[in-house]
Amino acid sequence: MAKNKPLKARDIMTAGAKCVGEHESLQDAARLMREMQVGALPICGDNDRLQGMVTDRDIVIHCVADGENPAQIECGSLGGELHWIDADASATDALHLMEQHQIKRLPVIDVQNGHRLCGMITEANLAQNLTDKQIAEFASHVYAGAH
Repeated sequence: MAKNKPLKARDIMTAGAKCVGEHESLQDAARLMREMQVGALPICGDNDRLQGMVTDRDIVIHCVADGENPAQIECGSLGGELHWIDADASATDALHLMEQHQIKRLPVIDVQNGHRLCGMITEANLAQNLTDKQIAEFASHVYAGAH
C-alpha cells in the first residue's frame, strides 16, 4: 500500500477564486461578495497580480461607518497587509501561517505557473482536511483575542 503524501495548499483550497480589481469600487466588491456568497475577496492589480484582500467588515468599518460612499472608494485603498501561500506549500504550512497572522482566509498563489492566484484557503477548508487537534489549535490562535 502506498504511503499517503502530505497534503499541499492546492489540495485543500477552494479553486477558482475571483479577484476584484484594485480600481473597482467597494460597492462593486460588495456586490461580488453577495453574488459569490463570500465575506472577502482578493484584490488584483492592473498587472493581474494579488495586491491585497478586502472584507465585508473592511467596507463597513472603513467606509460606511465613516459616512463615505462605497461607490466612490477604490478597493485598492483597503488592501492592508497581505499574506499568501504557494500552492505547492504544505497544508500544515498554510495552517501555521493563518495561525501566526490570525487570519481566516489565505490566498493561494501558483508560483510555478506565472505567480497567479489559483484559490483560497478558508476555515471551512481547514475543517474538512485537517485533524481535530490541528483545528482546535487553529481556533485557539485565531480566536484567542476575539471579543
